Formats: sequence, structure tokens, C-alpha cells
Amino acid sequence: MPRLFWKFFRIIWLTLAASLAVIILTVKLLQAVPFASELDQERRTLVLNLTANILVEDGEAAAGRFVTTSEKTQPLGLTLSKPAEADACAEKNTVTTRSVPKDGVCYRLSVSAPANFTFDDLGPFMPWFTILIASTIAAGALARYLIRPVVHLRDGLSALAHGRLDFRIGDKMAGRKDEVTALAYDFDSSAARLQELQDAQQRLFHDVSHELRSPLSRLQAAVGVLRQNPAKLTAMLDRMDREVERLDTLVGEVLTLARLTAGSGRPLKTQTLDIIELLNEILGDAVFEAQAREVAITPSIDGIFRAEVEGELIYRALENIVRNAVKYTAEHSRVTVSCEAAADCLRILVTDQGPGVGRDELERIFQPFSRGKDAVPSGGYGLGLAISRQAIERHGGRVRASLPEAGGLAITLELPRRPTPHGAASDET
Repeated sequence: MPRLFWKFFRIIWLTLAASLAVIILTVKLLQAVPFASELDQERRTLVLNLTANILVEDGEAAAGRFVTTSEKTQPLGLTLSKPAEADACAEKNTVTTRSVPKDGVCYRLSVSAPANFTFDDLGPFMPWFTILIASTIAAGALARYLIRPVVHLRDGLSALAHGRLDFRIGDKMAGRKDEVTALAYDFDSSAARLQELQDAQQRLFHDVSHELRSPLSRLQAAVGVLRQNPAKLTAMLDRMDREVERLDTLVGEVLTLARLTAGSGRPLKTQTLDIIELLNEILGDAVFEAQAREVAITPSIDGIFRAEVEGELIYRALENIVRNAVKYTAEHSRVTVSCEAAADCLRILVTDQGPGVGRDELERIFQPFSRGKDAVPSGGYGLGLAISRQAIERHGGRVRASLPEAGGLAITLELPRRPTPHGAASDET
């Protein structure tokens, strides 16, 4: 976490530097030196002791001369009082006074109390108190710096827990650029993805319900007609068979899509298959469907491309795309299928001459129950392309749509020789 580390480092370093600057500035403003009072007091005590010794050893005259000389060089307010009675020596000495008996006379020595305001007059612990205050301010700043985004993250997680997937916190980071901000944006991305998945799930439920309602309604109508006119038994049974078949197809496709989505983290059960041979089988079956609409289709592809795939999924993926092209291409037109094999990837291109889709729909058509706006209803459910993309992507490939210059729609599949995202045991076929 380099950015966050350097922010903390700068804050702590600046705090210590500011503390030192405050101490120096205070000393400057007060014309004081730290611990000056102890030094001054020791100096006064030394002068008093020295004067008392001179008085005792050399007499009053020598002591008076020392006082005069001392005051000229180092004024301390030193005075030698007039002799007093001997019993005056009974008075207690203080830090600024001293009683000295000499020849039965008590002399009084005194110095003035410190008059200058010093740093230590604020208290002996003032430097440490200043550092404590600065450290407290720094700790408060750091705590606020960390706690504020943590509170936003907590609010965001609480919102997600209560189902508010539209809650975002990235815009509340106040211009920060560090790992905490990156975490906030990761949270927003996760919330957006969850919201997208929830919307897709709700849309899927809605679309499945809608698609199921239509054949069920027709079944109900057929039963009603049969009750009113039993003579139409055969026709109504045929109608009911068709609707049941449609329901079975729809449920099968929904289950396939659900299995692909739910099993995205499971390993594939792969086999070694020739994908071009598999594609040729699908093209052979599609020729009959294409002839019914007088559509020409590429009958076969030359070459060999053996790959480790889950055969059922790849077959469904290729079949859905080829049949989708045959279904939506214009009558009397052509569906072109081509392959380009590389060392580790097979590229398949399926192009039709149908109405195509808008450029803004090129991704949407791969969503479940989605069709192009100009697509003509032809009995499908809009699940084929969604299943194909899921199946190819499970193998580590890609599926994309494009708009050829000649019109229609082109679907490109890229299938790797071996599945890249999932390991799987393989069987030779």
C-alpha cells in the first residue's frame, strides 16, 4: 500500500516537524532558554554562598567590594544588609536570602527573585506537553482520515445487506487517491455487478413467465374448445401436442442456460473431438431446413481441428448459431459458413443476409430472450445466442456479432484447442 504509507509518513513527519517548530518559536518569542530557571537559581545560590564565605573569611569590607563588583558584571540584585542583632540569624534561610553570623553580628544577604519570564515558568513539562498536543492532533487527523471512508464502506455494506444495490460510495471519497479509494471503487463495481445480475435474473423470470404463458394459454383455449365441441378432438389434440412440444423446448433451453450459468465454476467433462467434423454434421442437417426456405448454405468445410471440448455444449453452441442464421436470413438468400484454423484456436464465421440488428443491439442479442428490433418472429425464444456464448466462453473462447458491409449479421466464434479457464479430465473419442 505505497500511497497510503507515504500519506501516513508525511502526516507524522510534518507533525513532528511542526511540534519542533512550535517549541523553537515559543522559545524565541519568550526570549527564554529551556531549563533556564534551574541554571539561574543555581547561579544565585552560588553567588549567595560565595558572598557568605567571603564575609566569614575576609570581613564585611571584602564582602561589600565583592557585592559591588558582582552587580556590575552580573546584576542579580545582590545586597548585603546592615548588621542586625545576633538573634536575627534565627530567621529561616530562603532561596533568595541568607543569614550569616560574623563576630556576634548577623548579616543578611539577599538576591532578587527572577524577574524575566522563562519557558519553564509555563511548567517543567511544557515541551512534552506541546509534543503531546501535536501528537493528539496528528492521531485525530489520521483517525479521521481512516474512519471516514470506513464509515462509508460500512454504510455501503449495510445498504447491500438490505437489498439497496444502487448504493455507491466512490463519489464520497472527496478526491482521495489511495488504496482506500480503490477499495471504494471496487465496492461500487461489485455493487453494480450485483445489481446487473439481479436485474438479469428478474428479467429472466419475467421473460420465462411471459414465454410460458403463451403456450399455456393456447393449451387452455384448446381444452375449452374441446369441452364445447368434442368432435374436434383430433385437431385439438394435435394442437395440444404442438404446444406441449413448445413448452418442452423452452424448458429445455432454460435449463441448459441455467446449467451453463450455475456451473461456470465447475470443470468441463471434455472429450477430444474434431470440431470441423462436428460442424459439418450440423451443416448437413441445416441444409434440409434451408431448402424449405430456398436458402443456400455452405454444405461442408474442409480440414481437421481436434480439440478438447464438452461435446454436447459445443454442438448446441454451433447448432444454435447456424440454425439462427438460417431462420433469420432472407428467403432466396445465402448463409455462408467458413473456418480458419490456427495452432491453438479455431475461428468460425457464420454470415447471413437477414435484416441484421442495430449497432446498439450487437451485445444485447446475446442476452436471454433478446431479439433484434427488426427480427421477424419465427418460433424461437431468443435463448440460442445466449446459450452459444455461455458454452463457448466456458471453454475459454469468444463469441461476437458484427455487421457486414453487404448487410445481414455475422457471428464469429473463437474456440481454443484446450479449455483455458477450467481443468478437465479428457477422453479420446
